[in-house]
Amino acid sequence: MNTMTLWSITGWEFAALACAALLVGFSKTAVSGANTVSLAIFAAVLPARASTGVLLPILIAGDLLAVATYRRHAHWPTLWRLFPAVAAGVVVGTVFLMWADDAIVRTSIGAILLLMAGVTVWRRRTADAEQEPESVTTPAGRIKARSYGVLGGFTTMVANAGGPVMSMYLLSAGFRKLGFLGTSAFFFLIVNVSKLPFSAGLGLIDGRSLLLDLALVVFVVPGAFFGKWAVNKINQRLFEQLVIAATVVGGLQLLLR
Repeated sequence: MNTMTLWSITGWEFAALACAALLVGFSKTAVSGANTVSLAIFAAVLPARASTGVLLPILIAGDLLAVATYRRHAHWPTLWRLFPAVAAGVVVGTVFLMWADDAIVRTSIGAILLLMAGVTVWRRRTADAEQEPESVTTPAGRIKARSYGVLGGFTTMVANAGGPVMSMYLLSAGFRKLGFLGTSAFFFLIVNVSKLPFSAGLGLIDGRSLLLDLALVVFVVPGAFFGKWAVNKINQRLFEQLVIAATVVGGLQLLLR
């Protein structure tokens, strides 16, 4: 893999990556989907494809902190319904990465994110009442879970951009703040760990990328602690608005970059 080594990165570039790692920690414990900004920073400093391999272990570190913080709030029936579809999406994403160039990947994911953000806003404005997470047990809920699961697996494999996809699903399913964070924490820990052999097989992770990860992972911790403090200050409506806004920003930056 043509990955930059720690010694070839300038001070300003390392500072940008450190800020992105801090934002990963914040997004995992406060506003899921905000780490699309981290994705953009990593892709700007490092080679685009290589950046996904460097970012993955940092995301896993954030997932571990999020699980430790919100493990009691996870909704496992939702997770079990999502995982088979996500696995299919990861396989499709792996095949896609074998032939797609960076421009195709960015355009495809950016369009998907913006479409889902629009659908989620429309659904929440036209809904008569708040849904409960148990709505995934209905036929319509199962279809929605499978659709979002495949999209989530696909986007997380090709660009580590599954956060906004699953954020839109969990919001549309009626999850409240803590249930949202607890469910997404376990979801991404399991999914991101399962991606490691695929990423290594594609040459996206090697000794040089892991060395850079070792230098950056320490910045995830203060971001996670700040996120845990901030989430207690954010009400449910603002939380949802921030998640949707982060998704729109992520979609736009992927389309316009």
